[in-house]
Amino acid sequence: MDRFRVSTIGFTKTSAKSFFDRIKRSGAKKVLDVRLHNTSQLAGFAKADDLRFFLREICGADYLHEPLLAPTDQMLKAFKRDKGDWPTYTNRFLDLMSDRQIETRFSPEMFQDSCLLCSEATPHHCHRRLVCEYLNEKWHGSLEVKHL
Repeated sequence: MDRFRVSTIGFTKTSAKSFFDRIKRSGAKKVLDVRLHNTSQLAGFAKADDLRFFLREICGADYLHEPLLAPTDQMLKAFKRDKGDWPTYTNRFLDLMSDRQIETRFSPEMFQDSCLLCSEATPHHCHRRLVCEYLNEKWHGSLEVKHL
């Protein structure tokens, strides 16, 4: 069975230097932005247009926005703004990925040398980890995941 290397990273609670150094060291050739909204002023160096430029110049990596791998606005608000609990959010997001059938809309090969990006500093309570776990279950462990 082939294995495909994928990393994940969040941009909060880190400096731009640390963020881009980690991506560069990972060997990622493309960053898959799995945020629903990628243009917020609060994102600083991780706003879509700036990020595309920085990734190309600093890391030699491409940038792709993949909102199909993001939760809905309603899910985000229920979890973040309304202080929802993690198990409920997890179950709702797993159901959403299943409904969207993301495992048929992507292939393991598409994730080779990629890095999934969202805002959370760590993967513990972050949907980027759930995306990797869901796809690994569907694709029989074909993704070799490293959280940066």
